[in-house]
Amino acid sequence: MSNERSLETGSDVRAAARCGYAGFTVGLAPGFVQANVYIVPQSFARDFLAFCHANPVACPILGRGEEGSYAMPALGRDIDIRTDVPSFLVHEQGVERSAADIVDLWRDDFVVFAVGCWLGAEGALAKAGIRMRHRELGLQGGLYRTHLLAHSTGPFHGPLIVSMRPFHRDDVEGVISITADMPLSHGAPLHLGDPAALGIADLDHADWGDVVLPGEDETAVFWPCGLTALQALKNAKIPFFISHAPGAMLVTDLKEVFA
Repeated sequence: MSNERSLETGSDVRAAARCGYAGFTVGLAPGFVQANVYIVPQSFARDFLAFCHANPVACPILGRGEEGSYAMPALGRDIDIRTDVPSFLVHEQGVERSAADIVDLWRDDFVVFAVGCWLGAEGALAKAGIRMRHRELGLQGGLYRTHLLAHSTGPFHGPLIVSMRPFHRDDVEGVISITADMPLSHGAPLHLGDPAALGIADLDHADWGDVVLPGEDETAVFWPCGLTALQALKNAKIPFFISHAPGAMLVTDLKEVFA
Protein backbone atom coordinates (compact mmCIF):
# COMPACT_ATOMS: atom_id res chain seq x y z
CA MET A 1 0.00 0.00 0.00
CA SER A 2 1.11 3.57 -0.63
CA ASN A 3 2.58 5.51 2.26
CA GLU A 4 -0.24 7.24 4.13
CA ARG A 5 1.41 10.64 3.59
CA SER A 6 0.88 10.21 -0.17
CA LEU A 7 -2.88 9.86 0.26
CA GLU A 8 -3.63 13.46 -0.64
CA THR A 9 -6.94 13.10 -2.50
CA GLY A 10 -10.13 11.15 -2.13
CA SER A 11 -9.17 9.07 -5.16
CA ASP A 12 -5.83 8.21 -3.52
CA VAL A 13 -7.54 6.94 -0.37
CA ARG A 14 -10.10 4.90 -2.30
CA ALA A 15 -7.36 3.31 -4.41
CA ALA A 16 -5.46 2.42 -1.24
CA ALA A 17 -8.60 0.83 0.24
CA ARG A 18 -8.93 -1.33 -2.89
CA CYS A 19 -5.34 -2.47 -2.35
CA GLY A 20 -5.87 -3.44 1.28
CA TYR A 21 -5.58 -0.28 3.38
CA ALA A 22 -7.83 -0.94 6.39
CA GLY A 23 -6.92 1.94 8.73
CA PHE A 24 -8.50 5.19 9.80
CA THR A 25 -9.05 8.05 7.36
CA VAL A 26 -8.33 10.72 10.00
CA GLY A 27 -5.71 13.12 8.61
CA LEU A 28 -5.90 11.70 5.08
CA ALA A 29 -6.81 13.74 1.98
CA PRO A 30 -7.15 17.05 3.87
CA GLY A 31 -9.87 19.29 2.49
CA PHE A 32 -11.83 16.44 0.90
CA VAL A 33 -15.26 15.62 2.26
CA GLN A 34 -15.44 12.31 4.14
CA ALA A 35 -18.62 10.31 4.53
CA ASN A 36 -20.26 7.77 6.78
CA VAL A 37 -21.62 4.93 4.65
CA TYR A 38 -24.87 3.07 5.33
CA ILE A 39 -26.18 0.39 2.98
CA VAL A 40 -29.75 -0.71 3.57
CA PRO A 41 -32.36 -2.84 1.78
CA GLN A 42 -34.62 -0.82 -0.49
CA SER A 43 -37.65 -1.56 1.68
CA PHE A 44 -36.12 0.56 4.47
CA ALA A 45 -34.55 3.27 2.27
CA ARG A 46 -37.43 5.76 2.26
CA ASP A 47 -37.81 5.84 6.04
CA PHE A 48 -34.04 6.00 6.54
CA LEU A 49 -33.78 8.96 4.17
CA ALA A 50 -36.61 10.64 6.09
CA PHE A 51 -34.72 10.05 9.36
CA CYS A 52 -31.62 11.75 7.95
CA HIS A 53 -33.66 14.68 6.65
CA ALA A 54 -35.29 15.00 10.10
CA ASN A 55 -31.82 15.18 11.70
CA PRO A 56 -29.85 17.20 9.13
CA VAL A 57 -27.06 18.43 11.41
CA ALA A 58 -26.11 14.97 12.67
CA CYS A 59 -26.93 13.19 9.39
CA PRO A 60 -26.39 15.54 6.42
CA ILE A 61 -27.05 13.56 3.24
CA LEU A 62 -24.16 13.84 0.78
CA GLY A 63 -25.51 11.29 -1.65
CA ARG A 64 -27.94 8.44 -2.20
CA GLY A 65 -27.28 5.65 -4.66
CA GLU A 66 -29.73 4.06 -7.04
CA GLU A 67 -31.20 0.72 -5.96
CA GLY A 68 -28.68 -2.03 -6.66
CA SER A 69 -25.91 0.39 -7.68
CA TYR A 70 -22.54 0.50 -5.93
CA ALA A 71 -21.44 3.59 -7.88
CA MET A 72 -21.73 7.09 -6.38
CA PRO A 73 -20.94 9.32 -9.39
CA ALA A 74 -21.95 12.54 -7.61
CA LEU A 75 -19.26 11.88 -4.98
CA GLY A 76 -16.47 10.43 -7.13
CA ARG A 77 -16.25 9.33 -10.75
CA ASP A 78 -14.72 5.91 -10.02
CA ILE A 79 -16.36 4.95 -6.71
CA ASP A 80 -17.17 1.30 -6.14
CA ILE A 81 -18.62 1.34 -2.65
CA ARG A 82 -17.98 -2.42 -2.26
CA THR A 83 -14.22 -1.90 -2.15
CA ASP A 84 -13.54 1.81 -1.61
CA VAL A 85 -14.10 2.03 2.15
CA PRO A 86 -11.12 0.86 4.26
CA SER A 87 -13.23 -1.36 6.51
CA PHE A 88 -16.89 -2.34 6.86
CA LEU A 89 -19.19 -3.63 9.57
CA VAL A 90 -21.79 -6.20 8.52
CA HIS A 91 -24.90 -6.23 10.72
CA GLU A 92 -26.94 -9.43 10.52
CA GLN A 93 -29.71 -10.37 12.97
CA GLY A 94 -28.19 -8.06 15.58
CA VAL A 95 -24.69 -9.54 15.26
CA GLU A 96 -21.85 -7.35 13.99
CA ARG A 97 -18.77 -8.56 12.11
CA SER A 98 -15.94 -6.87 10.22
CA ALA A 99 -15.32 -7.15 6.49
CA ALA A 100 -12.49 -5.86 4.32
CA ASP A 101 -14.83 -5.54 1.34
CA ILE A 102 -18.43 -6.43 0.54
CA VAL A 103 -18.14 -7.70 -3.03
CA ASP A 104 -19.53 -11.12 -2.15
CA LEU A 105 -22.26 -9.64 0.04
CA TRP A 106 -23.71 -7.26 -2.52
CA ARG A 107 -27.44 -7.48 -3.24
CA ASP A 108 -29.58 -6.01 -6.00
CA ASP A 109 -31.93 -4.40 -3.48
CA PHE A 110 -29.23 -2.44 -1.64
CA VAL A 111 -29.36 1.35 -1.47
CA VAL A 112 -26.21 3.28 -0.45
CA PHE A 113 -26.37 6.42 1.67
CA ALA A 114 -23.40 8.72 2.23
CA VAL A 115 -23.77 10.89 5.35
CA GLY A 116 -21.49 13.81 6.23
CA CYS A 117 -18.59 13.36 8.65
CA TRP A 118 -16.66 15.77 10.89
CA LEU A 119 -13.29 14.56 9.58
CA GLY A 120 -13.82 16.58 6.42
CA ALA A 121 -13.43 19.79 8.46
CA GLU A 122 -9.88 18.99 9.45
CA GLY A 123 -8.36 20.48 6.31
CA ALA A 124 -9.86 23.88 7.12
CA LEU A 125 -8.70 23.73 10.73
CA ALA A 126 -5.20 22.67 9.69
CA LYS A 127 -5.02 25.52 7.17
CA ALA A 128 -5.88 27.93 9.98
CA GLY A 129 -3.01 26.56 12.06
CA ILE A 130 -5.24 25.06 14.73
CA ARG A 131 -3.67 22.18 16.59
CA MET A 132 -5.59 18.88 16.57
CA ARG A 133 -4.04 16.49 19.06
CA HIS A 134 -6.18 13.55 17.98
CA ARG A 135 -4.82 13.95 14.46
CA GLU A 136 -1.22 14.14 15.68
CA LEU A 137 -1.86 10.84 17.45
CA GLY A 138 -3.52 9.31 14.39
CA LEU A 139 -6.72 8.77 16.37
CA GLN A 140 -10.34 9.41 15.52
CA GLY A 141 -11.37 10.86 18.87
CA GLY A 142 -14.15 9.68 21.18
CA LEU A 143 -17.77 9.15 20.16
CA TYR A 144 -20.49 9.16 22.82
CA ARG A 145 -24.20 8.53 23.27
CA THR A 146 -26.05 11.50 24.76
CA HIS A 147 -29.37 11.80 26.61
CA LEU A 148 -30.69 13.91 23.71
CA LEU A 149 -33.02 12.12 21.31
CA ALA A 150 -32.88 12.28 17.55
CA HIS A 151 -36.15 12.96 15.71
CA SER A 152 -37.82 9.63 14.94
CA THR A 153 -39.25 8.53 11.58
CA GLY A 154 -40.86 5.17 10.90
CA PRO A 155 -38.86 2.47 12.70
CA PHE A 156 -35.80 4.71 13.06
CA HIS A 157 -35.18 6.25 16.48
CA GLY A 158 -32.50 6.64 19.13
CA PRO A 159 -30.13 9.00 20.91
CA LEU A 160 -28.06 11.74 19.39
CA ILE A 161 -24.46 10.57 19.10
CA VAL A 162 -21.67 13.16 19.41
CA SER A 163 -17.96 13.27 18.70
CA MET A 164 -15.54 15.04 21.02
CA ARG A 165 -12.14 16.52 20.26
CA PRO A 166 -10.09 18.69 22.63
CA PHE A 167 -8.85 22.09 21.51
CA HIS A 168 -6.69 24.70 23.21
CA ARG A 169 -8.90 27.31 24.86
CA ASP A 170 -7.36 30.05 22.73
CA ASP A 171 -8.38 28.17 19.56
CA VAL A 172 -12.00 27.41 20.41
CA GLU A 173 -13.40 30.65 19.00
CA GLY A 174 -11.62 29.98 15.71
CA VAL A 175 -12.83 26.38 15.65
CA ILE A 176 -16.41 27.55 16.06
CA SER A 177 -16.08 30.18 13.36
CA ILE A 178 -14.52 27.84 10.82
CA THR A 179 -16.79 24.84 11.32
CA ALA A 180 -19.96 26.95 11.40
CA ASP A 181 -19.55 27.41 7.64
CA MET A 182 -19.12 23.67 6.96
CA PRO A 183 -22.58 22.06 7.11
CA LEU A 184 -21.43 18.92 5.27
CA SER A 185 -19.23 18.25 8.32
CA HIS A 186 -21.93 18.98 10.95
CA GLY A 187 -21.30 22.72 11.18
CA ALA A 188 -20.57 24.51 14.46
CA PRO A 189 -20.13 22.59 17.72
CA LEU A 190 -23.20 21.50 19.63
CA HIS A 191 -21.60 21.96 23.07
CA LEU A 192 -18.42 23.05 24.84
CA GLY A 193 -17.07 21.89 28.16
CA ASP A 194 -18.87 19.78 30.75
CA PRO A 195 -20.02 16.48 29.18
CA ALA A 196 -22.62 15.98 31.92
CA ALA A 197 -24.80 18.56 30.17
CA LEU A 198 -25.18 15.99 27.36
CA GLY A 199 -25.73 13.09 29.72
CA ILE A 200 -22.19 11.77 29.24
CA ALA A 201 -21.00 10.45 32.58
CA ASP A 202 -17.34 9.84 31.80
CA LEU A 203 -15.17 10.90 28.87
CA ASP A 204 -12.76 8.10 29.80
CA HIS A 205 -15.20 5.57 28.37
CA ALA A 206 -16.14 6.34 24.77
CA ASP A 207 -18.88 4.28 23.11
CA TRP A 208 -16.88 4.25 19.87
CA GLY A 209 -13.56 5.60 18.65
CA ASP A 210 -10.55 6.54 20.76
CA VAL A 211 -10.40 8.46 24.00
CA VAL A 212 -8.41 11.71 23.72
CA LEU A 213 -9.01 13.64 26.93
CA PRO A 214 -8.68 17.43 27.24
CA GLY A 215 -5.51 18.71 28.84
CA GLU A 216 -5.43 21.44 31.48
CA ASP A 217 -5.34 24.17 28.83
CA GLU A 218 -7.91 22.54 26.55
CA THR A 219 -11.69 22.48 26.20
CA ALA A 220 -13.81 19.49 25.20
CA VAL A 221 -15.68 20.38 21.99
CA PHE A 222 -18.64 18.28 20.87
CA TRP A 223 -20.30 17.90 17.46
CA PRO A 224 -23.35 15.89 16.37
CA CYS A 225 -22.13 12.70 14.70
CA GLY A 226 -23.28 10.59 11.76
CA LEU A 227 -23.21 7.51 13.99
CA THR A 228 -26.60 8.81 15.14
CA ALA A 229 -27.85 7.09 11.98
CA LEU A 230 -26.06 3.84 12.87
CA GLN A 231 -27.77 3.68 16.26
CA ALA A 232 -31.14 4.35 14.60
CA LEU A 233 -30.49 1.53 12.12
CA LYS A 234 -29.72 -0.84 14.98
CA ASN A 235 -32.84 0.22 16.86
CA ALA A 236 -34.96 -0.41 13.76
CA LYS A 237 -33.89 -4.07 13.96
CA ILE A 238 -33.21 -4.38 10.25
CA PRO A 239 -32.26 -8.03 9.64
CA PHE A 240 -29.28 -7.16 7.43
CA PHE A 241 -27.45 -3.92 6.65
CA ILE A 242 -23.86 -2.73 6.19
CA SER A 243 -21.96 0.29 7.50
CA HIS A 244 -18.44 1.65 7.42
CA ALA A 245 -16.26 0.76 10.40
CA PRO A 246 -15.96 3.75 12.78
CA GLY A 247 -13.13 6.03 11.64
CA ALA A 248 -12.78 4.26 8.27
CA MET A 249 -14.77 6.58 6.04
CA LEU A 250 -15.48 6.93 2.35
CA VAL A 251 -13.30 9.82 1.17
CA THR A 252 -15.06 11.57 -1.70
CA ASP A 253 -13.90 13.89 -4.49
CA LEU A 254 -15.96 16.74 -3.02
CA LYS A 255 -13.93 19.61 -1.59
CA GLU A 256 -14.83 21.42 1.58
CA VAL A 257 -15.24 25.12 0.80
CA PHE A 258 -13.42 27.41 3.21
CA ALA A 259 -11.64 30.72 3.01
